[in-house]
Amino acid sequence: MANLSTNYMGLKLKSPVIAGSSGLTNSIDNVRQLASHGAGAVVLKSLFEEQIRFETEKYLDSGNDKVKPWKTTFDDIVNKRSYDYGEALDYISNFAKEHTLSDYLRFISDLKKSVDIPVIASINCVSAYDWSYFARRIQEAGVDALELNVYVLPSNPLKSGEENEKVYFDVVNEVKKHVSIPVSLKIGYYFSGLTSKVIELSNTGISSLVLFNRPFTPDFDIDKFEVTSGNILSTPAEYSHTLRWVGILAGRLGCEIAASTGIHDAEAAIKQILAGAQVVQVASVLYKSGFSRINEIVSGISNWMNTHRFSTIKDFRGKMSQQKLDNPSIFERVQFMKLYSKIE
Repeated sequence: MANLSTNYMGLKLKSPVIAGSSGLTNSIDNVRQLASHGAGAVVLKSLFEEQIRFETEKYLDSGNDKVKPWKTTFDDIVNKRSYDYGEALDYISNFAKEHTLSDYLRFISDLKKSVDIPVIASINCVSAYDWSYFARRIQEAGVDALELNVYVLPSNPLKSGEENEKVYFDVVNEVKKHVSIPVSLKIGYYFSGLTSKVIELSNTGISSLVLFNRPFTPDFDIDKFEVTSGNILSTPAEYSHTLRWVGILAGRLGCEIAASTGIHDAEAAIKQILAGAQVVQVASVLYKSGFSRINEIVSGISNWMNTHRFSTIKDFRGKMSQQKLDNPSIFERVQFMKLYSKIE
């Protein structure tokens, strides 16, 4: 019989299928169900930096400054206010942060008493904003690991690619100073040189890189002339973009790889592991098909392993990474040819 247990960031998992960060991982009952259906671990719903800043802004009269968005920072806004005492600003800011954090810490503490699978907290960052404080408090609440979700959209015309990419290193380096639990970094693919930067990031002391996060994307309501949310959930076809980069990066990094986005069935999960992923994360498919989908994916992997006589996940992990293929250039092909596309 196939043994699906594996290690991820030094944690022992009963399966390589992780319930990724989403609104579904925000209750004890849901996490219990995910564990019962075979999830090897769970990543909690993210604590958002914007949420914390919003809470702080509610306690700090923001005024009506009208400046271009890319010229405004949180510090700029705070500095424009006047207070009788500097201590008052510190007190209000700390109160707002603690108010936002307390519920999250209580949830972690209660959850750890209720499930026997690893619990990974998640912080969604857009800057190096005071994450040492939050990470330390989250570690004290008892989580097994921490996932830093960083996605810097290079939309600011006043910032270079180097400045945007520096944010990832600043966040990781600051958090790593203050926690001893394993840390993973979940990223997007907007980098000036994805391979070189990811290799650099993998050598910062993180335990895993999660490829890739799923950002908010705008859409239009053409009748109401409003901006709406587009493509909130992934589709099964989207696994292929992650597959390419998992295959290219496997064996080149100083840390493990977790594959995310578009993984809706056992076949997609198997492909990611064949490419070199240590684990896979699923979320959208749980919204679409329910928690039992995890059990179907786990069973599908097990059946496939038995068919191909693989005893453990390690037996086939990375078997089809770029470094293992006879024709490694296939991972770098970006133009269709008749020979490859099979389309006239």
